[in-house]
Amino acid sequence: MKSPKMPECTICGEERSAGQVWFLVAEIHWEDKLKVLEWDDELARRRGIYAACSAGHVEELVVHWMTTGSLDYPFATVGHKPEGRKQRLGWALPTIEEPDTGGARLIGELAVDRECVRRTLREDPESLQVILDELFHALERETSGTTARLESADSMSYGFPRET
Repeated sequence: MKSPKMPECTICGEERSAGQVWFLVAEIHWEDKLKVLEWDDELARRRGIYAACSAGHVEELVVHWMTTGSLDYPFATVGHKPEGRKQRLGWALPTIEEPDTGGARLIGELAVDRECVRRTLREDPESLQVILDELFHALERETSGTTARLESADSMSYGFPRET
């Protein structure tokens, strides 16, 4: 009997070993949202779920998603591509199956306004670094253990000041 294939990082293709802290990323197409989830073996096998071996590789996926609107990473070394987009008829709009993230612990969620992202990328792409830095720090806390997660969750607030 063949043993199940070990999950691989979407970015580098590294195989996951038991006990390693990895992350899962899923896109909610219709809401322009991205979910970063705690690792779950069963969830990692679901369609439309992307695995990342480190906070840096999650960040790379997020940057790609923010700039292209898709998690389909063209330089990925892993052959897995989500099969969620299906076209029924040649003239019909494609149907998109959202990934099932039920039962997963949400680490972070990012929602964007595509027009604002496009404008920001043209005018001041460095301003998006604040979002990426917060995401990276949250993921680093996940890798450092439960105590650090709980301590930092009490003292941190995520968000941006409103323009007046």
